[in-house]
Amino acid sequence: MIRVAVADDQPLVRAGIRAMLDLADDLALIGEAADGRAAIELARRERPDVLLMDVRMPVLDGIEATRRITSDPATAAVKVVVLTTFDVDEYVYGALRAGASGFLLKDAPPEQVFAAVRVVSAGDALLDPAVTRRLIAEFASRPPERETQQQPALRRLTAREREVLGLVACGMSNAEIAERLVVSHATAKTHVARILAKLQARDRAQLVVLAYETGLVRPGST
Repeated sequence: MIRVAVADDQPLVRAGIRAMLDLADDLALIGEAADGRAAIELARRERPDVLLMDVRMPVLDGIEATRRITSDPATAAVKVVVLTTFDVDEYVYGALRAGASGFLLKDAPPEQVFAAVRVVSAGDALLDPAVTRRLIAEFASRPPERETQQQPALRRLTAREREVLGLVACGMSNAEIAERLVVSHATAKTHVARILAKLQARDRAQLVVLAYETGLVRPGST
């Protein structure tokens, strides 16, 4: 059973998510919060597997709440999926930089929300396809924030690991990476695990951010 919590300042939205999760046999709602600060307290108290987080909330916004949850050792294992009605680049970019493992729009169908929770709970990252396109466009419009040569961790990657990182940044799954590189699924999974360890990234979403921020990967380069 995957333990899920939700943070949203609108009671109707929380009720809708509650009813939605009741439809899935493997998902259980274990807590709700109406603002960002309450979301942090909920994460510390209940330690949900996945926390569905609204962006715009009173007291503390969802992006800052996400940052505090993912940076606190006590709650770092909580996976955050950001839910919002806004597909504006600044929210996508801010949520991922804050440590969110997934990003979905609130009008996503129940099946897509279920899939997001399951994928993120399993340790992968999930982005709404439409939002991903806007995110890549956002990266393309920004100069690299940190040059690759200034990242000692990136220099520890092998040539193959850099190639795999580029494919991860394109949104490929381990299976797709294995097919592209003509290697086994287990080998692709091992490469990704080693990259995560070397770069000290919590999940694939952080790898995407790091790859583009450093200029190691640019839109259209892979």
